Amino acid sequence: MIILVLVLLGLCLGSFVNALVWRLHEQDKLTGKKAKRAAKELSISQGRSMCPDCRHQLGFWDLLPVASWLGLRGKCRYCHHSISWQYPLVEVLTAAMFVFSYAFWPHSWTTLGVFQFAVWLVIVVGFMALTVYDARWQILPDRIVYPLMVVAAINALVVSVLSEDPMHLVYALVGVACLAGLFYAIFQVSGGKWIGGGDVKLGVVIGLLVTGPVNAILVLFVASVLGLLVALPDVFRKKSGLSKRIAFGPFLMVATVFVVLFGADLADWYTRQFLLL
Repeated sequence: MIILVLVLLGLCLGSFVNALVWRLHEQDKLTGKKAKRAAKELSISQGRSMCPDCRHQLGFWDLLPVASWLGLRGKCRYCHHSISWQYPLVEVLTAAMFVFSYAFWPHSWTTLGVFQFAVWLVIVVGFMALTVYDARWQILPDRIVYPLMVVAAINALVVSVLSEDPMHLVYALVGVACLAGLFYAIFQVSGGKWIGGGDVKLGVVIGLLVTGPVNAILVLFVASVLGLLVALPDVFRKKSGLSKRIAFGPFLMVATVFVVLFGADLADWYTRQFLLL
C-alpha cells in the first residue's frame, strides 16, 4: 500500500516538476509589460495548466501523469503538436525515486525517521526540477535552490535537536564548508568559467544533507566520475578535448542521492580505497 501511495504521489509531483520548470523558464524570458500581463497566466499557484505550444487550457483527462501522454500518443489534444518525452520520463523517474528511497532508506521509521523521509521527498522533487532545468538550459535557478536551502537547513536543525546530537548540525556546517567552500574557490579562480554560481549555492544544500567532510568528498568524487563517464564518449567521437560545457548540477544531485541512501557503506569503501585508513 505504501509503495502504491509513493508511486501515485511521485507521478503527480513529477507532473508538477514539469509544470514548474516550464513556467519558471517562461517567466524568465518575459520582460516589461509582457511579464506583467503573463504573470497570472504563468503563476505557479494561480495559473491554469496549458499546452506549452497553443496555450490552450488543459482539462482533467489531459493531465493524468503518463496515461494522458500515452493516450494522446505524445501529442496535444488541441493543436496536435508533439509533447516532449520529457514529461512522462520525469513523472516516472520521480515515482521511481520515491520508491527507491523508501526501499533503501537508511534511518529507522521512528518519528524522526519519518520526518527525515518526508523532507527527503521534498528534496527529491526539488532535485528533479533542478536537474531538468540545468540539463536543458545549464542554469540552477535561485527560485528552486533557495527554498531547498531553507528546507535542508531546517532538517539539519530539527534532526540535531530531536536526536539531542548537536554534532549533527556541526557536521552539516562542515559539509557546507567543504562543498560550497570548494565550489566558491573554483568559481573565483576561474571567473565563473569552470563552475557556475548556482553550483556554489547547490553545494550549500548538499553539504547540509550529507553532513561531514568524508561524505562531502564522496559526493564530489561520485559526481566527477559520473560526469567523466558521460563526457568521454562524446570526446572519443569528436576526437576533441574536454572543452564542451557540461551541466555539473545533475551529477552532483545524483551523487547526493547515493551518498544519502548508502553513505555509510560508500564512506567505508572510499576510506579504505583512497584514504588508506
